[in-house]
Amino acid sequence: MKEFIFPKKIVKLHCANDTKKLLKKQSLQIGLNERCTTVFEKDDFIILDYGQELCGSVRILAFFGENTKIRIRFGESVTETCSELGGTQNATNDHALRDFTAELPSYSDQTFANTGFRFVRIDFYGKAEIKSIVAVNNILKKSAIYTYQGKDEQIKRIFATAKRTVDLCVSSGYVWDGVKRDRLVWIGDMYPEMLALTGLYGRFPMLERSLDFVKEQTPLPSWMNGFPTYSMWWIIIIADYYQKTNARAYIAKQISYLEKLIEQMSKYVKENGEMCYPFYFVDWPTHDQPDELHGVRAIHILAMKKAIELLEAFNGNTATAKSILERLLQIEIQPQNSKQVLGLKYFAVGLTEADKKALVKGGAKGMSTFMSYYILKAVASFDKAAAIAMMKEYYGAMLDKGATTFWEDFDMSWIEGSCRIDEFPKSGEKNIHGDYGAFCYIGFRHSLCHGWSAGVIQFIKEECV
Repeated sequence: MKEFIFPKKIVKLHCANDTKKLLKKQSLQIGLNERCTTVFEKDDFIILDYGQELCGSVRILAFFGENTKIRIRFGESVTETCSELGGTQNATNDHALRDFTAELPSYSDQTFANTGFRFVRIDFYGKAEIKSIVAVNNILKKSAIYTYQGKDEQIKRIFATAKRTVDLCVSSGYVWDGVKRDRLVWIGDMYPEMLALTGLYGRFPMLERSLDFVKEQTPLPSWMNGFPTYSMWWIIIIADYYQKTNARAYIAKQISYLEKLIEQMSKYVKENGEMCYPFYFVDWPTHDQPDELHGVRAIHILAMKKAIELLEAFNGNTATAKSILERLLQIEIQPQNSKQVLGLKYFAVGLTEADKKALVKGGAKGMSTFMSYYILKAVASFDKAAAIAMMKEYYGAMLDKGATTFWEDFDMSWIEGSCRIDEFPKSGEKNIHGDYGAFCYIGFRHSLCHGWSAGVIQFIKEECV
């Protein structure tokens, strides 16, 4: 659904004229006798806050322009709108243009860009008289079969924010990972999104379309998205999707590919249980860490268990999957300190008492948005109150920093001494958006609306009753 949103607040400006007129709702049609306009001169600028993360564009109605050049910068944080491409904080135009120049003719109504943002900065390189600067937001509008009905106000906020996150990420007709960067269909990343979408809406055709899209782009022997673990996640997704929706005709179409994929996987698990895949990945915080291989083993075990369930349900051949599982189980999963891998271990083979102590140590410290469902469910298996407290601590910290959607990653160590995303850092403060991140999400490249963070919806549905 497309919606038009007028700015809620002027964050910062350099303009001598009355800019508050831009906050006023007006007809979205330019006329010959506009009376409520704002005049910008050369070197003026304005930063607008639309109140929530959006997925879409900005629409500018210009009464007078004479092809005045402007620079438009979108930001998921207010500081991102003041960044320069590249630079020390890694601002980019990757996946979607968010920093560019354009022109404003007189009597014009133009829509610019298609990205994820909450804030927009416009710099004027000449005189322009503007009627309105509205955001065009694309978001799923669909009746949910589940909404959190509890009385806990913080859980209500977490649920609503997670729902907005995933609703924005499916507004294109496919299941995207992010609305600014990572406007792609990543199969491994889709598991928490599948949990959120089926929890909210039941059977979800856009998810099926996205699964088919990647399968069609991944003829064997290729790995989905280039990651062997993502082919494993595909197995887990279709098995759990079947369990949650009973979409039998759809899943039946996947069985042939599934059987061939399992045969391929068998070549990468030695008789002694060692894996020999070309690349290993669980999530970014565990990447290249000692626990990563244990995490991949847990995913693989879980995928084989799910494959056996599916093949039995569809009268397929389970012999190869059972053989792989038997080999994998020969080597124990013994993570050192990763809550993500411990969460996976719970689903794959269960937890020891030492694992349980490691999971709750430090509360939300060590959590990741992608693996939040697994971590929280593992904790809830022996201490539901502790799991809910960890969820509130972790997701609540993002809300406290101004989040209106949940992020690609979040580390509890970022909290102290950092600004909110809707504020500029004060002297001595860190920029929580520009100064943090790692791997592919350093600085402003970090996505602040990432669908994989919405798996918490299913945890709330299952545990917060």
